[in-house]
Amino acid sequence: MCKSKTKTAALDPAESTKSTSRTTNRPARTAKSSSLSSSTASRIPNKSVSSSSDPSTSYGSSYNFNTNSTFKDTSTTSTSSKTSLTSLRASLPEKTHIYDFSEIQQSTNNFLANRISSSSSAWRCAIRGKDAVVFQRRFRRPIDAAEVGDLLSVICRSHHRSLVKLLGASISGDHIFLVYEHVSGASLSHCLRNPKNPKFTVLSDWMSRMQVAIDLAQGLEYIHHYTGLNLDLVHNHIQSSSVIVTEPSFNAKICHFGTSELCGEITASKTHQKEDLVEKNSKIASISSHRDLKVEGTIAYMSPELRSEGIATQKSDVYAFGVVVLELLSGEEAMRVEFDGERGEFVRVSVIESAREAVDDESGDLGRVRRWMDGRLRDSYPVEVAEKMMRLCLDCCHVDPDQRPDMRRVAGKFSKFYLESRTWCEKRSVPTDFSMSLAPR
Repeated sequence: MCKSKTKTAALDPAESTKSTSRTTNRPARTAKSSSLSSSTASRIPNKSVSSSSDPSTSYGSSYNFNTNSTFKDTSTTSTSSKTSLTSLRASLPEKTHIYDFSEIQQSTNNFLANRISSSSSAWRCAIRGKDAVVFQRRFRRPIDAAEVGDLLSVICRSHHRSLVKLLGASISGDHIFLVYEHVSGASLSHCLRNPKNPKFTVLSDWMSRMQVAIDLAQGLEYIHHYTGLNLDLVHNHIQSSSVIVTEPSFNAKICHFGTSELCGEITASKTHQKEDLVEKNSKIASISSHRDLKVEGTIAYMSPELRSEGIATQKSDVYAFGVVVLELLSGEEAMRVEFDGERGEFVRVSVIESAREAVDDESGDLGRVRRWMDGRLRDSYPVEVAEKMMRLCLDCCHVDPDQRPDMRRVAGKFSKFYLESRTWCEKRSVPTDFSMSLAPR
């Protein structure tokens, strides 16, 4: 006991007072429990309570005195709690920024920084310590800074691993500068059609393409149905050049999420305000206002109703998704020019038309499907799964938008295709449970 008293005397006076006051309020214990408490107290380090106001560090050296249970030393668990809280804070989304235009100019070196491509108004830069990409877009309708701020605060609550994160925006005149996080990788169109080496592709095996397809399906499903914002969000920019493929796992990320709403291309509507609850006159006014907007995009990814009426909907996103996956399977462009020997002229061929010809074989022979698929896969894929994917994508590209499937159904089907492909690959994997000796006998 003398040894215990000597160590206890070395404690900080304030700590000693707190410990004494807490133990006096505790119920009576046996001699064995008192001895254990005394010996445990003698091992308390000489530390004062942290004065930091940070909740993750203010309890780094605290000790729990539970009046209903035994005295519990939390010095070990506090370290792991501090680490978990720090990692949790790092994983939480940052507050969306409304950048000043001068800050955008400074970050991009007055827009002399490296452009992402020569044909786009996009610059890679560092802004507020973040590696980012700045995209310049023109407003499609009059919109003020307050409305942009409201839209940003709503849209930036959405976070998904298959979406490129939106960091903030800035307004200058009739242009908006959207700041996205920079993602290392290459666009899907470049991965499939490398102009420097057309015969090579990093997506040379079936599972890498299935990974891209499932990420794209789940990302678009999240945009349409699971943002939790009570809004009917539309991407309106789904194409192979807007999908980034990352290494080494070949995960896909969708770019330009939120661009259509922030640029005024479409107006995000509440999900509970369905068209069947809106009067006919308001419908006509809404359609006419949408028609006044200029529709931009690559014609190969635009659904028939989007080209004719100029109204972007979730069904038009489904159409574009079907085109992108058909590109992924065939390796061909969405719209290409070929020479027709019978006509003696060049004609445009859509990947939708060629895919429909490949699957519309009444004999049931899958040879046409194999000839349509990308030859760089070297026939190493489950052709039955490939055919089912082609048919589902053709359903997504149906002329009638009401006949196109919902993205929840599409994502569920693609999850099933992914599992079937994994099973197929496991059955045909190279065996590794054997040994071979080359020694002379």
